[in-house]
Amino acid sequence: MHTVVVDRDSIDIPEWVKDLESFREWVHSDAVPEKLRVCYLNGQVWVDMSKEQFFTHNQIKNEFAFALTGVTKARKLGRYVAEGMLLTNVEANLSVQPDGAFVSHLSRKRGRVILVEGRDEGVVELEGTPDMVLEVVSTSSVHKDTVTLRELYWQAGIPEYWLVDARGEELLFEILRHTAKGYGATRKQDGWMKSKVFGKLLRLVRQTDSEGDPEFTLEVT
Repeated sequence: MHTVVVDRDSIDIPEWVKDLESFREWVHSDAVPEKLRVCYLNGQVWVDMSKEQFFTHNQIKNEFAFALTGVTKARKLGRYVAEGMLLTNVEANLSVQPDGAFVSHLSRKRGRVILVEGRDEGVVELEGTPDMVLEVVSTSSVHKDTVTLRELYWQAGIPEYWLVDARGEELLFEILRHTAKGYGATRKQDGWMKSKVFGKLLRLVRQTDSEGDPEFTLEVT
């Protein structure tokens, strides 16, 4: 077995996990804990066993899911996909659990995204090219989110890659648009950016709540 060690913990990856197909078989097996964050990045298995940070990761994912689910349901655009769902793109040799994603009805209708059912019950995986993906940077995922996934999501043809980093004094939120030569940043005006996918202006604001803790709001107009 291959043993991957992350933050003093370990997980054994069988020798037969050698490519995307075998990774998908393994990750859906009982050998992999349901909550484990593991992905396949163009030949490499990446495992994150670090503890999730409440303010700079958990609460941001929650805010995006809350705001964008409301937008998609109100306008009947499709489905916002919360963190935890496996997304696979064969062309990019990629299988990952993004912090969020959006799949439009049109993408489903045209077969750009298909729902993959598990052996036992329900849909357990999305395959194809969603309209948008979200990653929230943590200390353990800096290179993965800002370099590796930026390239692989582009290879997968995903129209918008949303990237958030709230760990420092400066709050970073970018909407990266797919171009012929890679992802390009969307121009900002007073912090607002236009998402072509949603047809909305958005900005992420950080304030302080009554207990003195950071509070994030995704403003949409």
